[in-house]
Amino acid sequence: MKFLIAGLGSIGRRHLRNLLALGQRDIVLYRTGRSTLPDDELAGFPVERDLTAALEKHRPTAVIVANPTALHLEVAIPAARAGAHLLLEKPVAHDWTQVPALQQAVAQNRVRVLVGFQFRFHPTLQTVRQWLQQGRIGPVRYARAHWGEYLPAWHPWEDYRQSYAARDDLGGGVIRTLCHPLDYMRDLLAAAGFDDPQVAAAWAGHISPLELHGVEDTADITLTFASGTVASVHVNYIQRPPRHDLELVGDAGTIRWDYPTGRAVLLGPDGRVQAQAHLPPGWERNDMFLAEMRHFLALVRGEEPSRCSLEDGLAALRLALEARRLAGWEARA
Repeated sequence: MKFLIAGLGSIGRRHLRNLLALGQRDIVLYRTGRSTLPDDELAGFPVERDLTAALEKHRPTAVIVANPTALHLEVAIPAARAGAHLLLEKPVAHDWTQVPALQQAVAQNRVRVLVGFQFRFHPTLQTVRQWLQQGRIGPVRYARAHWGEYLPAWHPWEDYRQSYAARDDLGGGVIRTLCHPLDYMRDLLAAAGFDDPQVAAAWAGHISPLELHGVEDTADITLTFASGTVASVHVNYIQRPPRHDLELVGDAGTIRWDYPTGRAVLLGPDGRVQAQAHLPPGWERNDMFLAEMRHFLALVRGEEPSRCSLEDGLAALRLALEARRLAGWEARA
């Protein structure tokens, strides 16, 4: 298999290292030269500056789209038209404008797509999913996710003010950038038998001294399901120390998951622990991405269906865009 990686920032380089760790060596880099990281680890790989030429010359089996959000579809659509399978970083796009063209290219060329929501590969979050499938807490009535993390600390080697996360023109803002809870909330409750949620209400604001460019740093989003179940998602760029956790409340108990510790616990109605899950010994954050890449290789070979399809990615994008619209930050797609 031959791979083309578009975007060699932090996530693009992570994907490169993981491909190498899994024995893949036939890799081409599509670069614009805007990365703020040193080029040492990129030495020896073919580099292309023109996407059309790169696709025609190398005919990659798959393209990894890891450039800024607003530029995703400028790569993904030509790659799909060329018949390359896609690992497409989240969110799929910054708006809905080019989405129909992507859908058409994917369908016409039978392209396999994995959207890069890596939390679908988190081991204890997958245990939570299994508990919900098994009905361990009965019907879910309420769910809550909270993710706050200080933006300047994400990539200490770069000026956060110039990062895609801080800029509207690159598709940033906390709702789009930290949209993982919108995806895993939808996926987990689907495992419990729920249909897709709707955004009932949303608030978002730029409330901190962070120097952002036309985007929000804090948001609260309320999701509702046809059953009457309510879910809330809070995300922010300002929290120190960081916090990332999840709670699901059912008629027969409560599930709590904490990302920093990796612990998931299932509590019965009396508050006693009925089950719990811990991370495997030696587990590291990159193990999620490594599992994701291992799955992508199997997907490209036709051995497994996508664990986060284009349709899944677009469902999360719809929620994010609707939340931004209701909060006054974006026009309806």
